[in-house]
Amino acid sequence: MKRKSFTLVACSLAAALLCAVAAQAQQPYPVRPIRLVVPSSPGGGTDITARIMAPKLGEYLGQQVVVENRPGAGTMIGGEAVARSAPDGYTLLMGISTLAINPAMYRKMPYDALKDFAPISQAVSLPNILVTHPSLPVKTVKELIAFGKARPGQINFASAGVGTNPHLSMELFLSMAGVKMIHVPYKGSGQGVIDLIAGHVSVMTPSILTGLPHIKAGRLRGLGVTSARRAAGAPEIPTIAEAGVPGYEAVQWFGILAPAGTPRAIIERVNREAVRVLQTPDVRERLVADGADPVGSSPDEFGAFIRAETVKWAKVAREVGIRPE
Repeated sequence: MKRKSFTLVACSLAAALLCAVAAQAQQPYPVRPIRLVVPSSPGGGTDITARIMAPKLGEYLGQQVVVENRPGAGTMIGGEAVARSAPDGYTLLMGISTLAINPAMYRKMPYDALKDFAPISQAVSLPNILVTHPSLPVKTVKELIAFGKARPGQINFASAGVGTNPHLSMELFLSMAGVKMIHVPYKGSGQGVIDLIAGHVSVMTPSILTGLPHIKAGRLRGLGVTSARRAAGAPEIPTIAEAGVPGYEAVQWFGILAPAGTPRAIIERVNREAVRVLQTPDVRERLVADGADPVGSSPDEFGAFIRAETVKWAKVAREVGIRPE
């Protein structure tokens, strides 16, 4: 009898556990806060975009979206943290252009950018902006080129890290302009801009989201945007192409991704709310005013875009003579 009673109790407990698991599985996503990992330091364009979107995204999803900065290794530290997370929708990545650039920069990576993530939506597309410290005696792109050619290897330029979009944007500019400068990489644009304002470095091409507020405040001088057309948030600043380097163009993007294997229903839910956030008037106004172009693509569109960007930046890396490390 004791053995029979023990068996009945065990079966009852197992059944209760299965019911609890089933009930939990049937709960609508999300049921707890969501972590949005930014693979760069605070103050950069990726971080700014994430913090503009996070409150509204949390409101629409019904759970808080917490922004967490995980900078370093050309954004690969943050990327790896998300790629290795449980595919349950509670750890997301605010991806950046380096996701498509890094395969051309590194022989070995801690993840496969095209296989280890599930694209959700491209958030924004935006140009970088060529900025200098006010003490540098140049006010135009042509003047910077002439100044640099007269001092080969004597001028420092900052970037958000080796292989980041701001790094390659600057390398492409220098290659097309025939100028040589010394690269000083940082763990994100925010840190680079701090040193640029302090005068420790002289030139940089951060995202327009990062650079424009400092230009408006007079802390930096804006010479040109890296896109093919002028930015809506700063129409007075010419494109680099029209200001002295014909044919030059390099833009960057940010977008939300999840670990590969995340259920399609979760991907579609986050996509729906992210697109809704980007269509919200106050969010759009903040992004556009700073020069960004809100996108809000579908998961499939974003995936195709990342694949195309991977091919494009591999070509640029070859053209400027960068070899994978």
